Amino acid sequence: MKPVVARKRFGQHFLVDRGIIEAIVAAVSPVPGDRLVEIGPGDAALTGPLLERAGHLTAIEIDRDLAARLRKRFGSRLTLIEGDALSVDLGPLAAAGPLRLVGNLPYNISSPLLVRLIAWHDRVLDQHFMLQKEVVDRIVAPPGCAAYGRLGVLLQACYQVDSLIAVPPGAFDPPPRVDSAVIRMLPLREAAEVPLPELSALLAAGFGQRRKMLRGTLLPWLAQRGISDAGLPPTARAEEIPVADWVALARRLKAAAAG
Repeated sequence: MKPVVARKRFGQHFLVDRGIIEAIVAAVSPVPGDRLVEIGPGDAALTGPLLERAGHLTAIEIDRDLAARLRKRFGSRLTLIEGDALSVDLGPLAAAGPLRLVGNLPYNISSPLLVRLIAWHDRVLDQHFMLQKEVVDRIVAPPGCAAYGRLGVLLQACYQVDSLIAVPPGAFDPPPRVDSAVIRMLPLREAAEVPLPELSALLAAGFGQRRKMLRGTLLPWLAQRGISDAGLPPTARAEEIPVADWVALARRLKAAAAG
């Protein structure tokens, strides 16, 4: 086969470092019978090693040329879905059992894709993704950290998140201009009780002007919605509020709206 050429419009950076590839596969630790779904297999750097352990996987690939190569290389061992991961319905895939998601995600869609995947958190065992390191830092950041923000709170409310592997630009071809990292995301059972629309609205209000104290941003916003005693320090800022407090407020907001 001819060498694969990365396409900028798809945000492609192909993983080539064998040590990093082996570390990711070891972290996923697939076994036969796992319902693996790889998002963006690209030139199959992870696909091949994953198949060696699992025997079969499903892949979602938007690039038609790469999809054709994958079909030719792996045959019936690979179930291939051609399409955009931002629009593929995982419901039918999860109908036969919980999924294990893995992938070297294009950085230009990583955040919206992670938010979209929350809808299937109760049908997923775990997620292992390569992301821009800055995004991983935001996802795993604790309260009080400069990186702690809307994305981290939303995902920490639904998953246990851990940064696993640091990946330098030289591990890719072509190398990106940023460092990368692999994150593990384990769905939380209590995530089913998180009112996501209310939480998203709260985070938008709270972090919209993150440098300001809550007395000038979130607290007036909550008061307008019937919550005059939020139990938050007026002089605190959004990045100081723990995830559990955001979720509790979201529940109160939902109850207040219900009347």
